[in-house]
Amino acid sequence: MAKDLNQRFEQEVTAHPVVIYMKGTPDFPMCGFSRGAVEALAAVEAPIAYVNVLQDAEAWEGIKVYSEWPTIPQVFIGGKFVGGCDIVRELWQSGELSDLVKQAVDSTEEK
Repeated sequence: MAKDLNQRFEQEVTAHPVVIYMKGTPDFPMCGFSRGAVEALAAVEAPIAYVNVLQDAEAWEGIKVYSEWPTIPQVFIGGKFVGGCDIVRELWQSGELSDLVKQAVDSTEEK
């Protein structure tokens, strides 16, 4: 992957407590998996930053290389890759998602 693209993703995922690379937007998800991930994040009141990969082909392909994960959506919390829809929903159902988001928000506010 190009160095500048890698730097772009590094900057995006560390600039916000929660970032989702998704199809569509949090208000208008364009696939069920993106919708499911957004619903779980919204349920814990996560501040969601997003990249709409449908409008950014470079991000669509590049983020898969960056995270070494083949599918969209991709969720990053606290600068770390967490997973896709299924993993985020499992974390929400177990109660762990709220803690991850809170830690990421607190860490971002300390910067």
